Amino acid sequence: MTTRVDETFTVIAEKSNRSMSLLRWALIVIFLWFGAMKFTAYEAAGIAPFIEHSPIMRWLSVLFGVQGASYVVGVLELSTAAALIIGAFSPLFSALGAAMSAATFVITLTFLLSTPGVAEATAGGFPAISAVPGQFLLKDLVLLAASLCLLAASLRPRSNR
Repeated sequence: MTTRVDETFTVIAEKSNRSMSLLRWALIVIFLWFGAMKFTAYEAAGIAPFIEHSPIMRWLSVLFGVQGASYVVGVLELSTAAALIIGAFSPLFSALGAAMSAATFVITLTFLLSTPGVAEATAGGFPAISAVPGQFLLKDLVLLAASLCLLAASLRPRSNR
């Protein structure tokens, strides 16, 4: 017997795959929370070292300054959340949001190579990584995997869902 909560859950999310629903909504929470935080001075200062040392994102700091770069990242993260939310109802937006999410985590994983302080010298250097920022960034590997799983599920033909 299906409860009303179960029916609502399956109507809103990926009809036959609750695991993908869990991944979707977890990613949405992350992107909403992190995206909103980018509009604070605290978060802008926190991400500044990652952006300033990144060959992919350095231009944001040069062009917009620390807070402006944080605003741009915040808009992108909130846009990713919006695409993921709409994607609960639309396969096209599901794929778009999952691709945006995957791109985000591919970029943040490059910070492992570009951000000073990731390699822990007292433990012999890379691959030994520091707690912050190294281990903090390593969690993005799981978030990338979740994004890719959601992307793959979004691209499946409708009959396989």
